[in-house]
Amino acid sequence: MRTAQTRRTTKETDIALSLALDGSGRAQISTGVGFFDHMLELLAVHSRMDVTLTCKGDLQVDAHHTVEDVGIALGDCVKAALGDKRGIARFADRLVPMDEVASQVAVDFSGRPCLIFEDTLSGNVGNFDMELVEEFLRAFSTHAGCNLYAHILRPGNRHHMAEALFKALALCIRDAVAIVSDGVPSSKGMLE
Repeated sequence: MRTAQTRRTTKETDIALSLALDGSGRAQISTGVGFFDHMLELLAVHSRMDVTLTCKGDLQVDAHHTVEDVGIALGDCVKAALGDKRGIARFADRLVPMDEVASQVAVDFSGRPCLIFEDTLSGNVGNFDMELVEEFLRAFSTHAGCNLYAHILRPGNRHHMAEALFKALALCIRDAVAIVSDGVPSSKGMLE
């Protein structure tokens, strides 16, 4: 089973995270940010990763450090669990509707981080600042070592936009990390 765990402690956050790529979508998540917990639970369920996560962050400031640092920790764990990436599909793309909204995400677990997210998210869902969605995606992409393209094809309700993005990312992770062969999916014979 492809698993990883990390402990990340800074002056801003204290994170304990473990995951199993080949799980069933079990999520035990507590970050102190209700809407973010909801998005991470969706990510776990639809990617079929088992995720156990606790984060104590400086929420008296705001949720920025919590969201970014969880993205870092999650990216680190996915990268570690993938190991040399032997046999993975590597690439995936998904389009997900959520009522009036549609979002598209594509990933390449190439080892080369790059986020393309040209949409502007603003406003709040409850007390969650929607700008933090991009911060999470950037931190995850950088630390997982993946190209990540995310686009809101049709905007609408803020909750629906975030949910469609997280679900599309989850499905991409599920598809891209699936074992489909016994070789390394690169003409170079290796992935960084």
